[in-house]
Amino acid sequence: MEATTVMSQVSKPDSNGGGGGGRRRPRYRIETRALSYVLPPRGASFPWGKGTNGTTEEGARLLLRGVTCEAPPGELVAIVGPSGAGKTTLLSVLAGSADPSRVSAGEVLVNGVPMDAARFRRASGYVPQDDALFPALTVEESLVYSARLRLRSGAADERARELMAELGLRHVAASRVRDVSGGERRRVSIGVDLVHDPAVLLLDEPTSGLDSGSALHIVKMLRDMAAARGKTVVLTIHQPGFRILELIDRVVLLADGAVRHHGSLDFLQSRLLASGHAIPAHVNVLEYAMEAIDSLKPDVAVAAAATANQERHDVAPAPAPARRGAGYANSALAETRILAGRFLKTVLRSPQLCAARMAQSVLAGAFLGSIFLGATDLQSRLGFFAFNLTYLLSSTTEALPVFLHERRILERETSRGAYRVSSYVVSNAAVFLPFLLAAAVLYAAPVYWLVGLAREPDAFAYFALVVWLAMLTANSFVACLSALAPNYIVGNSVVAGLIGCFFLFSGYFVASRNIPRYWVFMHYASLFKYPFEALVVNEYGGARGGRECLATAGGGGGGGAGGICVLDGAGLLRQQGMREGMRWSNLGVMVGFVVGYRVLCFVFLWFRCHRMRR
Repeated sequence: MEATTVMSQVSKPDSNGGGGGGRRRPRYRIETRALSYVLPPRGASFPWGKGTNGTTEEGARLLLRGVTCEAPPGELVAIVGPSGAGKTTLLSVLAGSADPSRVSAGEVLVNGVPMDAARFRRASGYVPQDDALFPALTVEESLVYSARLRLRSGAADERARELMAELGLRHVAASRVRDVSGGERRRVSIGVDLVHDPAVLLLDEPTSGLDSGSALHIVKMLRDMAAARGKTVVLTIHQPGFRILELIDRVVLLADGAVRHHGSLDFLQSRLLASGHAIPAHVNVLEYAMEAIDSLKPDVAVAAAATANQERHDVAPAPAPARRGAGYANSALAETRILAGRFLKTVLRSPQLCAARMAQSVLAGAFLGSIFLGATDLQSRLGFFAFNLTYLLSSTTEALPVFLHERRILERETSRGAYRVSSYVVSNAAVFLPFLLAAAVLYAAPVYWLVGLAREPDAFAYFALVVWLAMLTANSFVACLSALAPNYIVGNSVVAGLIGCFFLFSGYFVASRNIPRYWVFMHYASLFKYPFEALVVNEYGGARGGRECLATAGGGGGGGAGGICVLDGAGLLRQQGMREGMRWSNLGVMVGFVVGYRVLCFVFLWFRCHRMRR
């Protein structure tokens, strides 16, 4: 078998979703040989190279110690052991998702050839312990969108329907994911990674949190899938019951990162009996082995693995059709369209993003307008412009948890080669453009006329445009930070802190000429500066605004009869260092902020996802 034919020729399933069509399915045997995986000491910043004997520097922790095991096609393999034994670490190594720089010794083989992790991930499915799904989508939509992203056009919908039948989900096809049971939700998670008919399926604790009946149903489904379709199925499980154990072909028993047993349960029982153990009748063999795990030494486990290898029935891997590289199933444009459709449904069905946001825009506009009702004096209107922008820029933080939830799904899907990161960023922005435009108009209409700003239609249109761009700027800013924030608490704190700094350096509280030189950069980076100047120029610039008297001397204020006008609109702009030309240049800067933050969001997400695809 040539080395270039194993993982470089990963085939896609046929249009019928089954991978049949007259050709044999690719079948993969995964093996680890004396594999050691190390957790570097805290604060270590350099990559860890491979050692010769698995030794590590002081402070490092070995998560896996000389692990030798295999998972052949057509069998259900369970990685078991007590908490902290290294089950999830071993599974992530087998899935090609672990950091290769932390492998201090040993190797992972696929059909006898060193694993090409990037290409292996495209041929496999990996189901994490937590269900990374869109709760607002239906079960059918979750599978359909996943299939459309992973398969060629024309095959997706049919494959999703077949998968619903195979997973026993037809009766909940129209139910939202958030409304189905835990077992059904777990089957949806499995289905999302089965749409492209992978030859290898790896699952982290698929029975966690489920009742015994649901857990048994899922394991039986996986066992039937492995036996009937020749798939390599590997799962981690903490403490399987007796009926689940009957479905498992072989186990990899771990303790302290080392293999204590690798092989069938019958072989495990014979080892225990040979060691002088008497297994009680009411205790299953695996449960007893975990209690007596110290008697199963790691050096014996290696011999046991060799015995198991000799007893296996080899299945030769089927030759896969040649493939010109590891491309995506769809073009970038098609990916953007599919992702935009999925995200649009999520937005429309999320109350905090859609109905509540629209109602909030109307109510906030009416409330703020009633506070500044008919305000005519200069200070009141400048105060209105400042508070107006404070509301607009701070009210978009409710999108932060949505971005963070989507990021988990993005990392999972892009790590398996479902689509490009750029397609996600563009589709996300495309959905928010019309959504925030509607919110901007609903907010601007009541507040503008209640405050009594300039009556010209073009002035109102410009005001609404500034409001829209301010919302888009804040949304892009939050999206950018969500790509960096480790969690919601940190992200929300950073967003709130920076918004406050931007407001402080906007030029409203402290004139730009009075800002210390070492803080001037914050003035020009402020998200408040440019929309604030645009609103002031819109109200007090132009032919109409330039003639409006804002302050008088020797008579009634506001240009009353008998007074001398000492400040008009043109004078205010000169006083504030503004000019009529800023009307459009400020809009250009705001558009630049929107594009710039989206580009930074893409860069941060790309590096985050690229790190997972190494």
